[in-house]
Amino acid sequence: MPKNPVTAVLAVLALGASLTACAGTSAAGDAKEITVYSADGLKSQTGDGFYDKVFKDFQARTGIKVDYVEGGSGEMVQRLARERANTQADVVVTLPPFIQQADAKGLLAAYRPAGSDKVTATDKDPDGKWTSVVDNYLCFVYNTKQLPRPPRTWSDLLDPRFKGRIQYSTPGVAGDGTAVLIKAVHDFGGQDKAMGFLKKLQANNVGPSKSTGALAAKVDKGELLVANGDVQMNYADTASMPSQGIFFPAPDGGGRPTTFALPYAAGLVANAPHTANAKKFLDYLLSPEVQREVSAIGGGFPSRTDVHPTDKNADALRRVMSGVDVFQPDWKKINGELDGYVSAWKTATGS
Repeated sequence: MPKNPVTAVLAVLALGASLTACAGTSAAGDAKEITVYSADGLKSQTGDGFYDKVFKDFQARTGIKVDYVEGGSGEMVQRLARERANTQADVVVTLPPFIQQADAKGLLAAYRPAGSDKVTATDKDPDGKWTSVVDNYLCFVYNTKQLPRPPRTWSDLLDPRFKGRIQYSTPGVAGDGTAVLIKAVHDFGGQDKAMGFLKKLQANNVGPSKSTGALAAKVDKGELLVANGDVQMNYADTASMPSQGIFFPAPDGGGRPTTFALPYAAGLVANAPHTANAKKFLDYLLSPEVQREVSAIGGGFPSRTDVHPTDKNADALRRVMSGVDVFQPDWKKINGELDGYVSAWKTATGS
């Protein structure tokens, strides 16, 4: 008989609790599931989008179920940060500069998926924290029934006929909304001029929207005449929203329309509860099989440079980008200046 029976009982209970906790952790880690936090645009409302097929095929192949959480790029990173002490997500997919922001906050773990060696250096992190899985570009959309042609330049958006009929998603929350700031700063040649223009645009702007995806339907219905978006999402929507057209505003004073790459970038979440499963999913996203479906099903551009789809969507997407100058943002610099951009925007617009 132990000299202190109470101590002995407590020790046994503690050991049992420890073993139970370990068993629970192992069970969670071995569960046939993953959770993906993603910016909107790749999953269809009708259930026939890129993610819809990828998730279904991935589960059929591996037995791993994908639990999906969708929101704005900034919103997803903020959620990861809030859950840092109790990580829920395994994979995060966001647009720049929010994937860089997630890395800077220590929310990503290094992992180079199979096939990432076929992705260009500008579309992946040199330390393996994130990799583009679907290439994409900033664009705007207009209602083709009510407008015979899209606005040509930024200043055309100031026309009084657009009063209460323009909306762009919220910078700092939505990736596409943040992209509007980046393009404006580029096209106007600096932050002050860009914010001066966006201040004037407030006369026509409806107001903030945390989701870019919600704006496309409003344009298609004619509630809005112009909104921001991205090529992949808006092109994929054309089947169900035929009254929206894609365009790219040109800088004032002449010149060709401009845009920049805005890829869906995926990263392994630090301390992910299902790390092994998450790595399998990232490998699958960059497999040639899935990359060939990016245009055919998703309406986007493959990230792998050795995949050259020939489907009708791929041809149409090349025509969409014809005549558009593509510039390369310095994402590291932009990530460092992002808070200043958003603060200046809020001051200029009173948002």
